[in-house]
Amino acid sequence: MATHKRPRIDPLTLEVVELIGTVVARYHDEYEDAAARHALTGAQARLLSLLSLEPLPMRRLAQKLKCEPSNVTGIVDRLESRGLVERRPDPADRRVKLAVATAEGRRIAGGLRDSLDFAREPLAELSDRERLALRDLLRRMLGGTPGTAGDGA
Repeated sequence: MATHKRPRIDPLTLEVVELIGTVVARYHDEYEDAAARHALTGAQARLLSLLSLEPLPMRRLAQKLKCEPSNVTGIVDRLESRGLVERRPDPADRRVKLAVATAEGRRIAGGLRDSLDFAREPLAELSDRERLALRDLLRRMLGGTPGTAGDGA
């Protein structure tokens, strides 16, 4: 029976983990602040941002947000009451309801993206090559495949 050797936790690994945690916490805080400026919760802002890219079925939203479909229903209800989201039948399957961002919802989602300086400003300090390398390393850490040289930033 083969034994799996646990990787050694060295000081560099600990520092990288701590730095990643700090980046995530700072991004989360800024995202929550940006959402609050639009009188949204973080979950409402994330859902609205997803819908600004494309209409999605409620189940798919729940998967993307990693929450229960009943939670998504409540979030969509609140956004719908503000005129930021609406429900429509899916043209491919009328039994399925799509959540769709309204024009006002897309405008607010754009404002949210524009107000997130924490991630954008430090990344602007990196060269295209450095940003590509960072992207590829993050993809690799998440089990994805690195981009190809012609991907752009």
